[in-house]
Amino acid sequence: MNVRLQMSMVFHLDKCIGCHTCSIACKNVWTDRKGAEYMWWNNVETKPGTGYPTRWEDQERYRGGWVRTEKGDLRLRGSSKGKTFGNIFFNPHLPMIDDYYEPFTYRYQDLFDSPEGADQPTARPISMITGKPMDIEAGPNWDDDLGGSPVYAENDPNLAAVTPAEKQQLFELERMVFFYLPRICNHCLNPGCVAACPSGAIYKRGEDGIVLINQEVCRGWRFCVTACPYKKTYYNWATGKSEKCILCFPRLETGQAPACFHSCVGRIRYLGGLLYDADRIEAALKVSDEQLVEAQREIILDPFDPEVIAAARANGIDDMQIKYIQHSPVYRYVKEWKLALPLHAEFRTLPMLFYVPPLLPIVAAVENGTYDSSQAGLFGAVEQSRMPIRYLAQLFAAGNEGKVRYALKKLLAVRTHQRMKTVGDVDAGAVHAMMAELEIDAEEIEAIYRLTALATEKERFVIPPSHREQAEEMLQTDLWGTKGETGFGFVEAPVRGA
Repeated sequence: MNVRLQMSMVFHLDKCIGCHTCSIACKNVWTDRKGAEYMWWNNVETKPGTGYPTRWEDQERYRGGWVRTEKGDLRLRGSSKGKTFGNIFFNPHLPMIDDYYEPFTYRYQDLFDSPEGADQPTARPISMITGKPMDIEAGPNWDDDLGGSPVYAENDPNLAAVTPAEKQQLFELERMVFFYLPRICNHCLNPGCVAACPSGAIYKRGEDGIVLINQEVCRGWRFCVTACPYKKTYYNWATGKSEKCILCFPRLETGQAPACFHSCVGRIRYLGGLLYDADRIEAALKVSDEQLVEAQREIILDPFDPEVIAAARANGIDDMQIKYIQHSPVYRYVKEWKLALPLHAEFRTLPMLFYVPPLLPIVAAVENGTYDSSQAGLFGAVEQSRMPIRYLAQLFAAGNEGKVRYALKKLLAVRTHQRMKTVGDVDAGAVHAMMAELEIDAEEIEAIYRLTALATEKERFVIPPSHREQAEEMLQTDLWGTKGETGFGFVEAPVRGA
């Protein structure tokens, strides 16, 4: 057993309001430099939609991620040693600037220099690359909220798995139903960018699993851009180097959450450490698509298991870090409650950013101008969601509808259980029947509800100790006090084995 520590994340999509505050926070901190104008290490997409860069999920075009060969082995979809050597000076599978957008600003001096006239002067848009006037034709969130129409949504590659009838129900009420999908680098366990880099500039930090690019070693070959199926590695045209999300590791090392996490208005983001067995990675990558989600969960280890703890200590993970991992909200969402799912597990990079899928409006009809959803029934909301289960499964479960259906039913059970307690207009028998079907009890529902709706920042961001926390340990700070509150301010939950 080769136990390692990985910083991991959960995004709860039921709570994302699409405000882009996270994107702006990241942009202001990291990518406000020349050559990085078009980089959005954090972006928020409307789904269904084409995303950023356009149709990034279409790997027939971009050739990202890994594929399983007929022999059961893995290879990079877009490169190999031979292809890399042959295409070292020309990589044919790169997104063009038009797939992103040509970054622009405005020539504000025109507002002051325009001669007197009857018309209001305007500032012309100019390219931030060439400095020449341009027409704005795209942007990082060009199809935000569908851009006023379903045109962009029609080009979503995931809709290919949806039946014509299911696609029709998306348009039932004149406007397509949608949700928001925030994306950052997944800091994968099997990152394609690391494997594809000819110069060895990209590496995965041993102490926390964060994937970084050594700017002194990078030669700008850009095979990392091709190999990343999520297109979260970018090329800086000014420096000739590749850049990507660094999970704000300078903040993590001082006990602070990354900028996008800290600024999140909807409090959708959770951060914590996971223990995983590196020896199981190869076997997990070779299973069929439908088994990928469960195989990835099997890699994640129980931080309360004495054997796991002993193996973690042997690999240099100390007791204080283990204690924080035992309180990780990510472990609870992903492994214990099985609510959070990986984005496009079929890319076989083992992404360590997980998503709680959204509960969306149910199928209904408009008759005589009245919206009628009474036919759906209490628990028909999952099966009759206007966002087809098939679509969500393509996004979050490599096509395994059962994983998505289970997560949505559990979310609905939590919602209806709380409504039964607070409002009292829900059939208690129906609620208890669903709890029995899902094999969950009231205690688990309360724990899910608390972490989803009431958690403090210190409960959502449980960062294993680095330099600052170790100093406090030397001062014998009582981090796990007996009065129900920890030294960093998050309340003791009924965690198994704590």
